[in-house]
Amino acid sequence: MSVPWLDKAMAALRAAFEADRMPHALLIHEAPGSGGEWLANWTARLLLGTDKDQHPDWISVRPIDDSRQIRIEQIRELGQELSLTSHQGGYKVGVISPADVLNRFAANALLKTLEEPSARTVLILVVTQPSRLPATILSRCQRFGISAPERSQAVAWLESTRGKGDWNAVLDIVGEAPMLAAEADAEAVVQVGTEVRRGLEEAAAGTADPVATAERWARAELPLRLRCFENWLTERIRGQTASPAFLTEVGAVTYLQRPQTVLNIRELFELLDGVRDLKSALDTPINRGLALETLFRRLKR
Repeated sequence: MSVPWLDKAMAALRAAFEADRMPHALLIHEAPGSGGEWLANWTARLLLGTDKDQHPDWISVRPIDDSRQIRIEQIRELGQELSLTSHQGGYKVGVISPADVLNRFAANALLKTLEEPSARTVLILVVTQPSRLPATILSRCQRFGISAPERSQAVAWLESTRGKGDWNAVLDIVGEAPMLAAEADAEAVVQVGTEVRRGLEEAAAGTADPVATAERWARAELPLRLRCFENWLTERIRGQTASPAFLTEVGAVTYLQRPQTVLNIRELFELLDGVRDLKSALDTPINRGLALETLFRRLKR
């Protein structure tokens, strides 16, 4: 599969590989849904000299099942695998994606692996919010940034890979995240996104029932609804900021709509933190309806 907006990054990584200058630890900081994991896997195939997605010297670490965290047991197993001799005499590669969901114990275990690297090993971390990782881990990785593609390029790519669809509307909802959009049912995303935006505007204006809205959200498509909520807040934060360039981790939205409701910028950031905290806690036995209701009441002007 061709991903045109990653061509420059691929060329840089290939040049480093051919010059034998690959870092022991590479951190790919991606705009959400722009292809960080795809690039990490491409790099693993490059290092291992394979065109397959499985290889005995390639270890992938992701949240298990419905978990939203990467746990210490997974990182310990990764460290043990990377310390072993390569099966085919070349590199051993570990890919952690998304690395910004490492829990505290897993992050500490990963630091030990980074401090004592084995020869001919490359560890690739994919993150959207590097600030969620300890500074001790960040300092031991060479950073590689990936920006979201231009809207026209993203739409063209989606049409070539998924066929015709209302991809502009989908990207308006999920943000400039073509990889995420490619995995979605376009019609369903547009329907949910339209409902979420209407509900948030009503909640901010004080015309919505926070209890009923929270119960409805908690029953279906909650991860997508929270992403829409996150993007909605991001639009308003950037709309109130004279220069949005410094907000590199706020979100992936590029094409902004003028907000209908004006909230205090500090309150917007606090709400954004609340939404992200809820996203990271979805695998815990929390009362989702109550957590959502709290967010909606805070949103009301």
